[in-house]
Amino acid sequence: MNVVFAVKQYISKMIEDSGPGMKVLLMDKETENVDSLIQELRRPKYSVYFIYFSNVISKSDVKSLAEADEQEVVAEVQEFYGDYIAVNPHLFSLNILGCCQGRNWDPAQLSRTTQGLTALLLSLKKCPVIRYQLSSEAAKTLAECVKQVISKEYELFEFRRTEVPPLLLILDRCDDAITPLLNQWTYQAMVHELLGINNNRIDLSRVPGISKDLREVVLSAENDEFYANNMHLNFAEIGSNIKNLMEDFQKKKPKEQQKLESIADMKAFVENYPQFKKMSGTVSKHVTVVGELSRLVSERNLLEVSEVEQELACQNDHSSALQNVKRLLQNPKVTEFDAARLVMLYALHYERHSSNSLPGLLVDLRNKGVSEKYRKLVSAVVEYGGKRVRGSDLFSPKDAVAITKQFLKGLKGVENVYTQHQPFLHETLDQLIKGKLKESLYPYVGLSTLRDRPQDIIVFVIGGTTYEEALTVYNLNRSTPGVRIVLGGTTVHNTKSFLEEVLASGLHSRSKESSQAMSRSASRR
Repeated sequence: MNVVFAVKQYISKMIEDSGPGMKVLLMDKETENVDSLIQELRRPKYSVYFIYFSNVISKSDVKSLAEADEQEVVAEVQEFYGDYIAVNPHLFSLNILGCCQGRNWDPAQLSRTTQGLTALLLSLKKCPVIRYQLSSEAAKTLAECVKQVISKEYELFEFRRTEVPPLLLILDRCDDAITPLLNQWTYQAMVHELLGINNNRIDLSRVPGISKDLREVVLSAENDEFYANNMHLNFAEIGSNIKNLMEDFQKKKPKEQQKLESIADMKAFVENYPQFKKMSGTVSKHVTVVGELSRLVSERNLLEVSEVEQELACQNDHSSALQNVKRLLQNPKVTEFDAARLVMLYALHYERHSSNSLPGLLVDLRNKGVSEKYRKLVSAVVEYGGKRVRGSDLFSPKDAVAITKQFLKGLKGVENVYTQHQPFLHETLDQLIKGKLKESLYPYVGLSTLRDRPQDIIVFVIGGTTYEEALTVYNLNRSTPGVRIVLGGTTVHNTKSFLEEVLASGLHSRSKESSQAMSRSASRR
């Protein structure tokens, strides 16, 4: 299963089927709609039209187009099911931010998500058994909507049957609000967290001293070999790999010897040798991106911040965590965004701890000058993904096997303190692959069930997924022979967009009273 390949096949078929000669592609912001097409066909600018819809089109819409085509310029109308964004081969997005109102779907976004998810299934030629997260009403609703479309359009879903049917698992972001709050240290995830990736584009216009040709760059594994080879590696390895590329160039050009001991050295090298820049625009792009990441890490003290984030996400030492959070809140290099993020992580983890010190931390945020917007978001995040909402326990292993694993991990130590966290999705998929995912927590839609362990798995996260979760899926695909997993979500989050998702849900207004109560309690201390 490869979503990039599926979409590329559609594009290739469009180009080939529309014959030889020059072609013009007509579209609006998302995709050409029926009303616009009708206007175009009534006064056609071109002699022939091949019309491709990215999803199922109704018979009534086809009739409307036929009636508008009085000059008979339409040669072909087809459905190509590419109604989603193929991000990586195993990752797709619908680019929807703010899909729910409270705990329930925004009706328009439910319709759009159902369309996008069914298009994904059709493009991969999968008619799946469906499971959903029981603790989420939104997951149940989407599962039922997808099932209804499959039943209604059963002829489209009549693919060759496999011995083990594919599985669609629908999850809710509310079940793991920790993952999208963490700083990231693998290349793709880190770029999205600190710079933002929008349809494979990175805005570098605010980078100090940036040249005109690098104000916006494209990071795509499809046409950037260095990115394809390094997107899942950690930050330290990226800098080392760029250095190796430059040193290889120097070996070929003995006159251009220069010490490359830091990111600054690499940037200077690129600027001083136009020949290298011309030969390897890709490398100069990555030197610029890595240089900016390095600057932000230093400026925002992110190594120290991230270490405490990982402690909040992975350890259970309340006293140490509280002490470290309070220490960082006093550090002037820690931004209000990162300070609020640390308090959010503390609030989620130690929400019901007997020594919970959240009111005092809110006072510390106010004293630091953190805006009211971020202080209010602390309680909003707990309302969105706190213990009362979750169908799982993110922090405490429930059985003896899990406790033993955690103990052994603690004895062995963690190879990289900044990447010790694993998303809750990892545990969910591990249980699913082993055939141990509890039906009482993740029921099936209808009467369909799987007797055998699934092989083709499509996971969809309402409220958005993350690049850390995409990395988990990438690693599981590599380490589990016979299992193929594709991950998707209403969007792909970094911390900023996740907090926008929380705000868009409207839950922050419900948590206003609890936020005011916290502030009153804090002011009395």
